[in-house]
Amino acid sequence: QVQLVESGGRLVQAGGSLRLSCVASGFTFVGYPMGWFRQAPGKEREFVAAISWSASNINYAEPVKGRFAISRDSAKNTMYLQMNSLKPEDTAVYYCASRGTRTVGATTSESLYGYWGQGTQVTVSS
Repeated sequence: QVQLVESGGRLVQAGGSLRLSCVASGFTFVGYPMGWFRQAPGKEREFVAAISWSASNINYAEPVKGRFAISRDSAKNTMYLQMNSLKPEDTAVYYCASRGTRTVGATTSESLYGYWGQGTQVTVSS
């Protein structure tokens, strides 16, 4: 059974940093693109960052470019999102997701992801 479990979300002051983790189980981590999405209160879920299975391709949403960094450790079946220079507008529930099929590229489209975690809350105070 595929399972994705996020952790690392908490309350942090503006300008601070957080590192989110997503531990995957129930499938072979290698070969599947993965991504981070977020949903702020009253808003649609939106793309944040994506990484190809080999980590050779990475995509970021414009609002987080230069501040967030996505990475993955295949040996640990874990994906990370390092978030620096956090802003109040980064406040959201952050979800990790995995493609359901092996493919190349860093997928940005939410509809192409087959597996999702439960989410972890990130709150940035001003």
